[in-house]
Amino acid sequence: MLVKEYRICMPLTVEEYRIGQLYMISKHSLEQSSAGEGVEVTVNRSCEDPKHGRGQYTEKRIYLSSKLPGWAQTFVPKIFYITERAWNYYPFTITEYTCSFLPKLQIRIETQFENNRGDNNQVFVESPSPPPDEVCALDIAFDELPERYYKESEDLRLFRSVKTGRGPLVEGWRSDTQPIMCSYKRVCARFEVYGLQGRVESFIHKNIQDVLLIGHRQAVAWIDEWSGMSLEDVREFERDLQEQTNSKLKQNTVMDSAGPRHSLLTRSLSMTDEASLRKLGVQPPHDPETQSTQPPLHKRLNSSPE
Repeated sequence: MLVKEYRICMPLTVEEYRIGQLYMISKHSLEQSSAGEGVEVTVNRSCEDPKHGRGQYTEKRIYLSSKLPGWAQTFVPKIFYITERAWNYYPFTITEYTCSFLPKLQIRIETQFENNRGDNNQVFVESPSPPPDEVCALDIAFDELPERYYKESEDLRLFRSVKTGRGPLVEGWRSDTQPIMCSYKRVCARFEVYGLQGRVESFIHKNIQDVLLIGHRQAVAWIDEWSGMSLEDVREFERDLQEQTNSKLKQNTVMDSAGPRHSLLTRSLSMTDEASLRKLGVQPPHDPETQSTQPPLHKRLNSSPE
């Protein structure tokens, strides 16, 4: 298992980002859903935790076969999905990812939001901290993104908010910008398959870094769209865009008239050499409808060896 901690500062307050995060996730999901790939929201309801109190639980299916690297596409079915299960007890959240095709793939992200410059070294007191060289401070303005993700309108070195007057961000902005907050993320990636573990876990973290940079940049670059919204406003916006996202995904997916989407997954797997996949530790996919009955991934991770 490869564990890293990411720290991402933003020129926002924790209270502001509660709205900005919900807005950004909803809009980003809609933008990324097309041609049969993207994000399908299957559950969105309130939840309760004895320690963290009342929160919001969401479950999503993320279809992204074409975004895999070439070496992975050689043994992954053309149609598969990742399940995201998230517990939002803002300013603390837990997000877990499992794969319909690779049961040995497990990702867990703990997030804590604080009004500081990313200098709290005791954020995750109940979890062992990674070594110093595994703590990554990401700069949403000056860290490079792959060219395919770059948008001038989201370049925070150029952006200035009309409503708040914030920006553009200059070199060294994290030292003196006000307001400022930090998103602390402890990411655990596990793929226990001999010969592939290191490569896959490193690939996961590289992509997580890109996703974190994109998402946090967008939350700031879209501030004039969500600034002034109440929590009730953004929840209504979230519901509206979830309906649009699910509709957009389904309209662009060629469905099998004999059954639901997961029958396509099963059929695509049947065309793969299952014996070879089992040598890699890969099992045929489970019925996705049974996944929500499993205990949270963090409980399964804690009960299994490192």
